Amino acid sequence: MRNVAVVGFAQRQMAEFDGSPTMVELLVPLFAELYEQTGFTRKDIGFWCSGSSDYLAGRSFSFVSAVDAIGALPPVAESHVEMDAAWALYEAWVKIQTGEIDTALVYGFGKSSAGVLRRTLALQLDPYTMTPLWPDTVSLAGLQARLGIEAGLWDEATMAAVAQRSLTDAQDNPHAVRRGGSSVEELLARPMYADPLRKHDCAPVTDGASALVLAADDRARESCERPAWIGGIAHNVDPLHLGARELTSSPSSRRAGDAAGLDGIEIAELHAPFTHQELVLRESFGLRADVRISPSGGALAGNPMFTAGLNRIGEAASRIHSGEATRVMGHATSGPLLQQNLVCVMDGATK
Repeated sequence: MRNVAVVGFAQRQMAEFDGSPTMVELLVPLFAELYEQTGFTRKDIGFWCSGSSDYLAGRSFSFVSAVDAIGALPPVAESHVEMDAAWALYEAWVKIQTGEIDTALVYGFGKSSAGVLRRTLALQLDPYTMTPLWPDTVSLAGLQARLGIEAGLWDEATMAAVAQRSLTDAQDNPHAVRRGGSSVEELLARPMYADPLRKHDCAPVTDGASALVLAADDRARESCERPAWIGGIAHNVDPLHLGARELTSSPSSRRAGDAAGLDGIEIAELHAPFTHQELVLRESFGLRADVRISPSGGALAGNPMFTAGLNRIGEAASRIHSGEATRVMGHATSGPLLQQNLVCVMDGATK
């Protein structure tokens, strides 16, 4: 296996983006930021891979329009996944493993504010038995949270503590859409949104884009003083039908974590769009009490569709770049109620 590292990361998050659904306006400065971080130019990138949704953008082949941010000439090797860009990172990592390329730029974008996101996401459910009922994502998450409460796995105070920690940590994140800590008691006094969820239990609707650069072996060492070497990466999936799985646990997360190898993790950036889902993930991954969870504030501070998972990997890698940590993990989820999960473990040790 080739040694591959994350050597650069850039992101933008906002409550609403008044611009093109292709979000080229955001991608161009992100690419420029990555070139400055790594010393690469456009010609140094061997492969480009993106994650987005034509349906969310409201136009066919919106990812092709976004390629304008790369530049038309000379032609580039480019691919796309209709998922969170964390899965585009997986494709780029595999591409580098083939030996065809040494570098890749992975990016994603999503404009959620143009529609009613919680209703739009009902289209990812089983098309025969679930989608015709149009159960929205927040209501489904409320049912999942209630199942955990009634099973004695967590309570509303534990969920509020997750929100309090996340929003307090987000005060140091300039990209956070929501930030500012409060006491658990004050959070619990707020009105219900979708019982037992309050608004702070749910990730905010967020527009945004993000991008990162992968490089192998010497190209990584030349472009970054402290590369975040990918030591393990895996993804797994649970059944789509909600009646076919236990909603208070996440077997696919456990399988992905076991495959990637989580021993010695210091920081875990978890993609948990709801407070109780962080509790599910922490149990599934078997994280120690001393592991720092989502110091960026996580998805509760900003959850741009199709980049929130990539952001978790990029935020985790940034902790290695800065020297703050030596071994970290980034997690991404897709689908209803933690159905699909990807884990990327990174190491700051010299390769």
